[in-house]
Amino acid sequence: MKKSKYNVAVVGAGVVGIEMLRVLKQRNFPVGRLKVFARSARDISVDGQAYSVEPITPDGFNGIDIALFAGTEGEKGAAVTYAAEAVKRGAVVIDNGADFRMDPKVPLVVPEVNAQDVKKHKGIIANPNCSTIQMVVALNPIHRKVGIKRIIVTTLQASSGAGKSAVEQLKEEINLVVQGGFDCVKVRAANKSMPQQLAYNCFPHIGSFAEGDYTNEEWKLVNETHKIMHAPSIEISATTVRVPVRTGHSESVYIQTAKPISAQGCRELLAKAPGIVLIDEPKNNLYPMPKDAEGRDEVFVGRIRQDAFDKKGMWLWVVADNLRKGAATNAVQIAECLISSSK
Repeated sequence: MKKSKYNVAVVGAGVVGIEMLRVLKQRNFPVGRLKVFARSARDISVDGQAYSVEPITPDGFNGIDIALFAGTEGEKGAAVTYAAEAVKRGAVVIDNGADFRMDPKVPLVVPEVNAQDVKKHKGIIANPNCSTIQMVVALNPIHRKVGIKRIIVTTLQASSGAGKSAVEQLKEEINLVVQGGFDCVKVRAANKSMPQQLAYNCFPHIGSFAEGDYTNEEWKLVNETHKIMHAPSIEISATTVRVPVRTGHSESVYIQTAKPISAQGCRELLAKAPGIVLIDEPKNNLYPMPKDAEGRDEVFVGRIRQDAFDKKGMWLWVVADNLRKGAATNAVQIAECLISSSK
């Protein structure tokens, strides 16, 4: 696939699809011809640039080199229907949805962690879950240095992780509370897409409940981390929580390492790691926050501290924009790895 320009299709015109269009432009990806597909035709504008959205059809992928599927975390994504058609016509599919992630024949890639796995693709490369991406970017340098035996993680995930309708629900609920003079914090949005009220609330329910009463979102953190880091022996337990934030997922992560490492040693390691910004000056009230990560491509890490009772225990606070590094940016970075590996 060695070319100077690549014909690219973006499948989906929701929040992730729009972010993919934005990231392709901002990172100066060598796009030749660009197509945008969705269920129905329409015109959209992203940062002042107009895009014509075409109805998706198998033949629409004729001549396409790379197809970025915006995907979905719930119902089956468009890639289930159209990925094989795109591959048949010569495209490499990079799918943001959950449908192919655990397929042993499909690489699951975070470029800062396992870029070399891109070369193993047979036409489809999977983009991991947003929460998994930021966690493995933060933890992989530590695992390479001293080994990680156990991870306990609680995620605090923004409304945009559930799509545009969830963001609108949060906005509507906040307006209803404000209109009520803050005296009544229990409100009911006219267009409710989430299982609970989100404004002035949080709830430990992302995805559907599955084995052991963990949600499938929590199992993604387990299974995807094992696959990406090639470390199936790491013991991982997760709780995923939806919080009233527009964009930007936060994670409280506890790790137990195979060898001791100090908090300062951990800071020095992460400060040099690709894709990470260290913000860890708690005495100056400096630590990662979702409002500061929004619109950024890096993973932000702070509040690094050693377990007071275990020299191999460490806490980290990890924040990233779930629409960018957690979805669109990681997908475009995979595409960059793909064209780089072909040179």
